[in-house]
Amino acid sequence: MPKISVEIPGELLADLDEHVGDDGKFVNRSDAVRASIRKTLDVLDEIDARHDRLVAESAGSEDGTAGREGETDREGGDE
Repeated sequence: MPKISVEIPGELLADLDEHVGDDGKFVNRSDAVRASIRKTLDVLDEIDARHDRLVAESAGSEDGTAGREGETDREGGDE
C-alpha cells in the first residue's frame, strides 16, 4: 500500500484523535484517515451520479490500477 504524507492543522488532528484508540472507533490514525477518504469519495460519487458525471467502471489504467471514477473497492481494509 502506498504511503503519503499530509499536513493537518493541530485542531483537526486533535479532533481526529478523539475517535482513535481503545475507546474510539478507529484503531489508529491511518485507519481513520482511510475511512474518511472512502466516505468522501462515496459522497462525491453520489453527487456525480445525480449529475450524470460518472463513467462506467473501467478495467484499469495503464499502470494496472482502477481509476477514481467507478471505483467500488473502498470497503476493503489494509492490504
